[in-house]
Amino acid sequence: MDIVYAAEKPSIAALLSSFTRRVVSPDDIDVTENPAETGSFFIGGRFGRYVLSPNGEIAADAPGLAD
Repeated sequence: MDIVYAAEKPSIAALLSSFTRRVVSPDDIDVTENPAETGSFFIGGRFGRYVLSPNGEIAADAPGLAD
């Protein structure tokens, strides 16, 4: 059985806004699948690069990006 996860850019932008404490528009981000973890996404944009885990948590993809 194939399992497919989908995420809406507006929802991801809202999560990233909360995480970075900055207003992030869906047009400001690029979202791609993370092949290393099912249901995980890479988020890129002018504020840096982040990883969205399947449980909805966001973390900086590399040290110092969220600072």
